[in-house]
Amino acid sequence: MARINSRQVEAFRAMMLTGSVTEAAKLMAVTQPAVSRLLRDFQALLKMELFDKRGTGLVPRAAATALYMEVERSFVGLERITAAAEEIRSRRTGTLRIAALPALSNGYLPRLSGRFLMERPNLNLSFFGVISPIVVDWVLNNQCDIGFAEVPIAHAGLSSVRLPAPARVAVLPTGHRLAAKATLQPRDFEGETFVSLTSGSTGRHLIDQAFNRDDVRRVLRVETSLSEIMCGLVSSGLGVAICDPFTAQEFENRGVVARPFLPRIDFEFAAVFPPQRSPSPVALDLVEAVRQALSEMSNPPQA
Repeated sequence: MARINSRQVEAFRAMMLTGSVTEAAKLMAVTQPAVSRLLRDFQALLKMELFDKRGTGLVPRAAATALYMEVERSFVGLERITAAAEEIRSRRTGTLRIAALPALSNGYLPRLSGRFLMERPNLNLSFFGVISPIVVDWVLNNQCDIGFAEVPIAHAGLSSVRLPAPARVAVLPTGHRLAAKATLQPRDFEGETFVSLTSGSTGRHLIDQAFNRDDVRRVLRVETSLSEIMCGLVSSGLGVAICDPFTAQEFENRGVVARPFLPRIDFEFAAVFPPQRSPSPVALDLVEAVRQALSEMSNPPQA
């Protein structure tokens, strides 16, 4: 048995929209005889008379009007699919799921992501701030489309993109004696109460290495895994610390001042993607936006 095909349905719709075979043919970019044949075959397959001849034209019957309502619903659905495909092609639709370590999610990355979304009005966002091991776990389990985690990444099999690494900074309570110096070095911290990162972390190792190299003795009273807690403690006046620049920036005007620290200790992190599938175009766009912003942060324009 012959089956209805899409061109027959399209001819019927074009006829209902335009009211004439001539205009339907123009809409479909075919000849009038082709439209007439499609309509004739369509009615034969349906075993229904959909149009009455009136003069040289065709007038739809009630059955045609009722059928057109169903056809139009289908075409609206198809048009929505086409529109959605265009949105996806132009990277402006869907939901992007992000997980990011606290240093980035405290303020820096949400601000950048907000600007990113403003340029893509049909893109939605799910944003989670969690520690790096959880970022990696969620990306591994496809709970997120992209993650931002401190390196080294525990799972070497994950696809990742290293991003420009900004330098860590010294953070001091407002009014601290060391705030008078433009740049700080390990020897400046001799005898200072120090808020440290948790033992075993990469950052802790690098910071301790810098101070041990110069045989500087600090008073290590507190350790924490979160830089936001670190800066909160520093703002209380308890002590000083070496911190990522993102969190330090969030605590400006909140009882904390930041100063460059030498030797340079980079804060290294990467964008990671779920295994066994290619990163989405919009995720790659976000990574590029972050990369550009970090490059500008490391190399500010000269006055």
